[in-house]
Amino acid sequence: MEASSHDGFHEFVAMRSTALLRLAVLLTGGDRHAAEDLLQIALMKAYGRWARIEQPEAYVRQILYRQQVNRWRLRGHRAETTVPVLPESGSQGAESESELRIALWAALRRLSKRQRAVVVLRYFEDLPEAEVAALLRCPVGTVRSTAHRSLAKLRVLVPELGPERPADQVQPLSYTPKEMQG
Repeated sequence: MEASSHDGFHEFVAMRSTALLRLAVLLTGGDRHAAEDLLQIALMKAYGRWARIEQPEAYVRQILYRQQVNRWRLRGHRAETTVPVLPESGSQGAESESELRIALWAALRRLSKRQRAVVVLRYFEDLPEAEVAALLRCPVGTVRSTAHRSLAKLRVLVPELGPERPADQVQPLSYTPKEMQG
């Protein structure tokens, strides 16, 4: 690698690593250590191709998304870490912004890995459904239905997010085996 490319890479890391780490933390469900590992792997992969990369941030973000999906696939299905239910807010109705962020963070951690990935890519990264589907290697319909279910679950977990629909009106999705149906 040429010295100018080497300097360009170090400049990119210095300027963008905080934002990329924040994205990695969201993708890993708040696990900072796993996020740091994820970002380090993405930067190592980008470093080897640095001279040929035209859009470095987009390239590194795509590595982050795909590497996280690969981690999920390699680990197989694991149970999510449960968190205690948040206490109900007082009769004030409106929570402060920081309380809402804490509640949202806890709710995001209760989503499955796929649901969290769809929510982060679709709404935090503001990517179109087709691009999310390409990154997660699934059909666009799967992205739509996963986003719909994820948002419904977030509205149940944090009712303040959905003023148009109170939590008691949201019907949770459920599956009843055939042998238990009347």
